[in-house]
Amino acid sequence: MTNGTDPSILIEAVGLGKIYKRGDDDITALRDVSLSVRRGNFLVIVGPSGSGKSTFLHLLGGIDRPTQGQLQINGFNLVTASQSALTRFRRDNIGFVFQFYNLLPSLNALDNVCLPLLAGGLSWKTSRQRGTAMLEQVGLAHRGKHKPAQLSGGEQQRVAIARALVHEPCVILADEPTGDLDSASAEAILALMLDLNRRLDVTFIIATHNQNLLRVANRSYQLVDGLLTPLPGT
Repeated sequence: MTNGTDPSILIEAVGLGKIYKRGDDDITALRDVSLSVRRGNFLVIVGPSGSGKSTFLHLLGGIDRPTQGQLQINGFNLVTASQSALTRFRRDNIGFVFQFYNLLPSLNALDNVCLPLLAGGLSWKTSRQRGTAMLEQVGLAHRGKHKPAQLSGGEQQRVAIARALVHEPCVILADEPTGDLDSASAEAILALMLDLNRRLDVTFIIATHNQNLLRVANRSYQLVDGLLTPLPGT
């Protein structure tokens, strides 16, 4: 692995595999996946449902561990780390964006955005200042007091993106971030993620079945039956 010697490499995976047990059967979700990601990349992984995209993001995010292989992110070894160290790493370094937003319905937009900061031990005053600033970054400063049910799908996803970014992670992992949106809202969310990638220099890894996202990626891959292959031109 080159992570320790090349500071431009944020993520390095070598020979990752993931096998799940289902009764007496072994279900192979990922097969010998190797990938290097540079800081600031906007990387898109396409593939059909069940191809292993979510599994791969779960490994990158420290939600799950590989059955085999090596994985380092920002110099941290996710394979050998203790569970407590992995939890701290995930809290400090990873931002997640999901298809269905995963906002808490009882909290307003600002409170949802502040949650990662409060969980990290920041005061409410500091969390509120940073949360408000991040809502401004996604164009929703005027909607901070609204609860998710009062927001459109596109607005809810903007809140989710703000929440993912507020603790200044090194990488955003987005699982079908436009999958629950109409085409106009999906285009707006894509444009927002690109803008944030460029302005904040944060790395994005997006898993999707939406082939339209390939046109804006500076690196793109296809994941089918657990096998990851680069797409031409990236």
